[in-house]
Amino acid sequence: MSLRQQITEDMKTAMRAKDMARLSAIRLLLAAIKQREVDERIELSDSDVVTIIEKMNKQRRDSISQYEAASRQDLADIEKFEMSVLATYMPVQLNESDVLAAVVQAISDVDAKGPQDMGRVMALLKSRLAGVADMGRVSALIKSELSK
Repeated sequence: MSLRQQITEDMKTAMRAKDMARLSAIRLLLAAIKQREVDERIELSDSDVVTIIEKMNKQRRDSISQYEAASRQDLADIEKFEMSVLATYMPVQLNESDVLAAVVQAISDVDAKGPQDMGRVMALLKSRLAGVADMGRVSALIKSELSK
C-alpha cells in the first residue's frame, strides 16, 4: 500500500471514529498532496509525499515558536498535535551518530576542505538523508565538521 493510500485509509478510520482533530490534520495533508498533484499534473510518489510532510512539519515548528512567543499555548497545542499526526507517516529518523557518520562520509566523498565546500556536501546529503534526518541538524553538523 502506498503512503497516499494509507493516509486515505486513516482518514476514513478517523471519520468512522469521529476523531475530528485527527481527521482535520489528515485532511490538511491530503489537501496539500492533491494541490501539488493538480499543480504539476502528476501522481506523487511516496518520497514526494514525505517531502510535503517535511514542509508541513517545518511550517508547524515555525508556528509553534510564534504562538508560544505570543502566549497562545492553545494554538501551539493544536500545531503540536498536527505534527504528531504527520510524524506517523514519516520514515524512521536516523539517530545522531548515524547522521554524523553520514556527514563524515559525505565530506570525504566530495573531498571537502573547509566551509566553502558546505554546499557540495549538503547537496550530496540531501539525496541520501531526505526524510530520515532533520536537514537543519545535518547542516549544523556539516558546519561543525568543516570548521575543525
